[in-house]
Amino acid sequence: MPTEPWASVEDVSNHLGVAKDSVYRWIDLKGLPAHKIGRLWKFKLSEVDDWVRSGGAVDQASEESRGEDRT
Repeated sequence: MPTEPWASVEDVSNHLGVAKDSVYRWIDLKGLPAHKIGRLWKFKLSEVDDWVRSGGAVDQASEESRGEDRT
C-alpha cells in the first residue's frame, strides 16, 4: 500500500480553497493537524479532511450568530 505524501501549507490552502494565513491561524488556534519538520509545516491531507469533517474549521462567531438567528 503506497504511503500518503506530505503536503505543504500551500498545498493545504489550495486543497481547502483558503488563504495560507488561514492555515497558519488554524494550526495555532483550532488544532489543525500539522507536523513541524525543521522550519516547515507539513500535513497529511487525509488528516486535514478528517479535521474539517469533524468541525475543526467552523468559525465560532458565525456559529454563535446563526444560533441567535434561530431563537
